[in-house]
Amino acid sequence: MKIKIGKEFSWEMSHRLPFHTGLCTNIHGHSYKMLVEVEGDKDSNGMLLDYYIIGEIVSPLINELDHAFLCDANDTVMLDFLNKNDFKHLVIPVTTTSENIAEYILGRIKPYFEVYSNIDVLKIRFYETSDAFAEIEERLRADL
Repeated sequence: MKIKIGKEFSWEMSHRLPFHTGLCTNIHGHSYKMLVEVEGDKDSNGMLLDYYIIGEIVSPLINELDHAFLCDANDTVMLDFLNKNDFKHLVIPVTTTSENIAEYILGRIKPYFEVYSNIDVLKIRFYETSDAFAEIEERLRADL
C-alpha cells in the first residue's frame, strides 16, 4: 500500500517578470510557501521517510532563496544592479514564473530523494501567494 507524506517550508523572496505587461514587470516580493510531498512504501520501521531528512534536503535551498532576489539569467538590467550593489540573489536559467520556479526547485532536490529506493514520486506544490500555486510531480522510479 502506497503512502504520502509532506513537509511545508516558507520564506520571503523577490523577483520580477521583465516580459510582463502589467505590475509584475516591477521588482516585488512574496511570502512563498511550498509543500514537498513524497509517495512510496513504508520501510520496516513503518516510515516512508523521516520528516527530519526532508528538512535536511530542502532547507539549504530555502536558505539560498530566503530574502534573496531570484533573477532570470537573461535579465541583465537586474543582474548588473544586484552585482554592483552586492545584494543577495540567485540566478536561474529561466524566467521566474511560479511554474518555472517549481520546476527549478524540483530539479535541485530530486537527486537527494532518488537515493531512497522506497520513494516512487516527488511532488512540489509551490505557493506564490496564499491562493495561487504551481504544482509539479515526477516519478523517481522508471518501473512504475
